[in-house]
Amino acid sequence: MNHIRIITNGLIKENPTFVLLLGMCPTLATTTSAINGLSMGLATMFILICSNVVISCIKNVTPDMVRIPVFVVVIASFVTILQMIIKAYLPAVNESLGIFIPLIVVNCIILGRAEAFACKNTPLDSFFDGIGIGLGFTFALTLLGSVRELLGAGSVFGFVILPEVSNILLFILPPGAFLTLGYLIAIVNKLKKA
Repeated sequence: MNHIRIITNGLIKENPTFVLLLGMCPTLATTTSAINGLSMGLATMFILICSNVVISCIKNVTPDMVRIPVFVVVIASFVTILQMIIKAYLPAVNESLGIFIPLIVVNCIILGRAEAFACKNTPLDSFFDGIGIGLGFTFALTLLGSVRELLGAGSVFGFVILPEVSNILLFILPPGAFLTLGYLIAIVNKLKKA
C-alpha cells in the first residue's frame, strides 16, 4: 500500500474526530487547553502505533475466539507503559489528563483500528496507519483545545493573545466543548464539499 495515502487517510478522509466521530470522551473532556489536547493526542498516537504493529505481527497466531481479548491485553500493556513514563517524567501532564490516560485502553479508535486495519495488513502498513490516525486525532484535539483556550482564557499554549475582558468562560466548561466541536465539524464538512 502507498504509505503516504495511508497517513493522509487518517488525517483527512477518516479523521477519527471530525469525520468518524470516534473517541468523543477524551476529545470533549481533555481539550480545555491546547497543551492538553496535544498531550492526549500524542499519547493516543503512541498507543495506536505500538498496538497496531504488535497486533499485525501476532494476527496469524491469534485464534478468532480470543482475538478481541488479546487486542485489549496488547493495548493495555502499552497504556500501562505510557502511564508509567508520563508519571515519572511528565507529572504536570499526568495531573492534567488524569484518568483519561488509563481510559485509552477502551478508546474505540484504538480497538477499531486494530480490528479494521492492523489484523488485516502488514506491520509496516499498520505502523503508518497508526501514524495517520494518530496525527488526525492529535490535530483535531489540538485544534479543539486551541479554540477553547483562545475563546475561554484568551491564550493558546499559555501565550496570551486576547485581553482578559474578551474571555468567554463557557468555552472552558463542558458545554463549550460541545459547541466548539460542533462548529469545527461543520467547518470541516463545508471545506470537504468545497
